[in-house]
Amino acid sequence: MGESAMAGALRECAEEAAVPRASLRTKATYVLDLDVWSYTTVVADVVTPFEAEIADAESLALEWVPVAEVDQRELHPGFAAAWPSLLGLAVARPVLVVDAANVLGARPDGWWRDRGEATSRLVGRIDSLAEAGLAGAELGIEAHAVMPRVIAVVEGEARGVPSAGRVEIVEAGRDGDSEVVAQARSLADGGADVTVVTSDRGLRARLPDSVRMRGAGWLRDLTDGRAPTGDGFTDA
Repeated sequence: MGESAMAGALRECAEEAAVPRASLRTKATYVLDLDVWSYTTVVADVVTPFEAEIADAESLALEWVPVAEVDQRELHPGFAAAWPSLLGLAVARPVLVVDAANVLGARPDGWWRDRGEATSRLVGRIDSLAEAGLAGAELGIEAHAVMPRVIAVVEGEARGVPSAGRVEIVEAGRDGDSEVVAQARSLADGGADVTVVTSDRGLRARLPDSVRMRGAGWLRDLTDGRAPTGDGFTDA
């Protein structure tokens, strides 16, 4: 009782296939909702290889299957119908690139007194958001929720702030804007689904067309637990 679908899926993996929780990084959830009941599929990446094994009497066989061979197997009809969407989530690489200085400056909460500490608080809020998951529609991905990789670009007095959970800190060598553009371009060229968070109009104009853009207000709403009212550019 009271267990979330995510927690239940991870618990069942451990109990039935001896899947170590630390070896997985959850990436998305896909929900089949029939009003009277719903079924949630959790998509995760393996960050540490492991050999799964039958851990209870509910399974007859267990093996790793190459993605390209899944639809060649005899699948449960429901899983077979969902597989094309699940495959899209399995190969998707959602990444948020955050212009930390711009997002920080959009909230007058005294950040100028200790920019490093304020940036650490921001990183913590973003990590909690990414761990809980964003609505897939916010990132242009067909999923109920997406747990993206996050790259926060910092500069000036915020240098030295440590990475936290899903949030990787990148210190700008020259200026923050150029580093945000470089990160976004490199990730997009590598096939990632990139969303850049900044309300800086000049920076937005320098980003590749393939990159999705959201403003500081959008991220602030999400980290405050509110549904975004738009793309967050109204405070630019």
